[in-house]
Amino acid sequence: MDLSRTRLPASLGRIVAPLLLAFAASGAPAQQDADRFPAAAMSFLGGELPAMEAAITARDRDYFEDAMGRMLDFSDSWGFKTRDNPALARFPMCTDAVSDFLVVGMCRIMTTNSACEPGMAAKFNSNLQKCRELAAKL
Repeated sequence: MDLSRTRLPASLGRIVAPLLLAFAASGAPAQQDADRFPAAAMSFLGGELPAMEAAITARDRDYFEDAMGRMLDFSDSWGFKTRDNPALARFPMCTDAVSDFLVVGMCRIMTTNSACEPGMAAKFNSNLQKCRELAAKL
């Protein structure tokens, strides 16, 4: 792939900042049954993680722009912020897994970026596993 054609900003910080702004600016959420959130999060990630792995292998940064839009749509549909949908506060492992997967993936491509914390991937994997276990119980 010709990396000179990628549209993603060079800095991971430029990716994270709009994401946080989008969360802060999101409107009133559609209130869904919070008990279904872990399963919905795992369904969302179940579709995105294989595509992300393929993008990482291909060093396809364009995937991450499109995936960010899908992640924002998913989070908005659930009132992702605990302030907007307080019932999701009991599922931090799932909300963190959804919000962190893109950053963790980008850090696998941009390994020298200062925003890539050494323990981020391990924390993501732990949250993903906890969310998966919770989704299987509910």
